[in-house]
Amino acid sequence: MPGTTPHASALPEPADGDVVEVRRSSRRRRTVTAYRELGRTVVLIPAAFSPAEEQRWVAQMVAKLRTREERRKRSLGGDAELLARARALSAAHLDGLAEPASVRWVDNQHRRWGSCTPADRTIRLSSRLRSMPEYVVDYVLVHELVHLLEPGHDERFWALVAQYPRAERARGFLEGVELAATAGAAGAEPASDVDGVSG
Repeated sequence: MPGTTPHASALPEPADGDVVEVRRSSRRRRTVTAYRELGRTVVLIPAAFSPAEEQRWVAQMVAKLRTREERRKRSLGGDAELLARARALSAAHLDGLAEPASVRWVDNQHRRWGSCTPADRTIRLSSRLRSMPEYVVDYVLVHELVHLLEPGHDERFWALVAQYPRAERARGFLEGVELAATAGAAGAEPASDVDGVSG
């Protein structure tokens, strides 16, 4: 995109193997933003920043993003907490009719947010959701819970999903994440701070 110059950061790669990419933008004057995109951390900075300012801001924004993600991971918990959360959502929005046998985080779902196998009542959520707002995680859980009652995506399915009050907002958030990932893959600067932090 005109006005944005991406380059790899001079900083060492984080311990978790995440690559940091710095994108300088002539349109930015003071703001700095960081977000996750396709397995790397992207930091957007003003083009006028000196190398020292870049290094300081990149380190600060990467740390801020990590802190926020760790806080979210702790609040979402492991598989046992995820199962309890799913059961609570079923009770609150589906009259307790959707009864999962297990709900767990998985690292191998890169093209979908969640999946459900009605035959054995198992639900799997992509670990990519761990960095997203809790209402988005809850929406994906409700979506998969409804598959225990309605395997397809027909009118009845969407009517049941809509019983979760923040369904439309969460769907919009996920569509934005996908759009930003697509735009990022093409080298464009995203229009909003999806899954990111600003400084």
